[in-house]
Amino acid sequence: MNSGTAAAFFDVDNTLMRGASLYAVARKLYQHQAFTLREVLWFAVHQLRFVARGENLGDIHAIRDRALLLAAGFSVSDMVALGDEIYDEFIESKIWPGTRAIADQHMHAGRQVWLVTATPLEVAKVMARRLGLSGALGTSVEHIEGVYTGRLVGEILHGAAKAAAVQELALSQGLVLAECWGYSDSANDIPLLEVVGHPVAINPDRRLRRHAKERDWPIYDFRTGRKAASFGLKAAGVSGVLWGLWRSIGALRRRR
Repeated sequence: MNSGTAAAFFDVDNTLMRGASLYAVARKLYQHQAFTLREVLWFAVHQLRFVARGENLGDIHAIRDRALLLAAGFSVSDMVALGDEIYDEFIESKIWPGTRAIADQHMHAGRQVWLVTATPLEVAKVMARRLGLSGALGTSVEHIEGVYTGRLVGEILHGAAKAAAVQELALSQGLVLAECWGYSDSANDIPLLEVVGHPVAINPDRRLRRHAKERDWPIYDFRTGRKAASFGLKAAGVSGVLWGLWRSIGALRRRR
């Protein structure tokens, strides 16, 4: 296999990091008195729901519509700065060591490693940069002269849109998808996992676990430290950010 034509694609929430990053965003902005304790508790409830049952596509579309409205008028530079702060204070400590080890093994083998997430692209890029990865594919929000308009460029990067984005990247980077890896916890990412030659389920929800077992895909569950299957690497080791970040930003702007 030519490492120059192979890459690894990682989902973020519950795959790369523990839980949903929306709660980290809420906690950070609460420190800046951006909103009330009641709102923080609301985020905490949704964090627990996300961890317990995974992503829900209907919720994500509703989140998208509200989030875009709140994002209008917020600057790109503030979004990037917020991403760095959140990564330092909350996300870094929640990275699954096993998933990080897998990503590192790919990098050491000379393969590109990309995050693929519904998170706003600017925040996803911050995460990729801080992890030393090749880059990130995220939800693109239109901005003019450095300020968000509140409109999407394309669609939210979720479900089949992730697979399409990876296919487009493969064309531009000269990647052979049959030689690539994909990692996710959610059945919503089955289109992404099926477009690569080496799909792997990490901390899978019930539907993805069943799907992976039926197809003999490797399964890793770092929530319990249990390795449910083996695969070719030597290392054994959502929407959430979109909602939490932009809802919180909206509350912050209203209080300025």
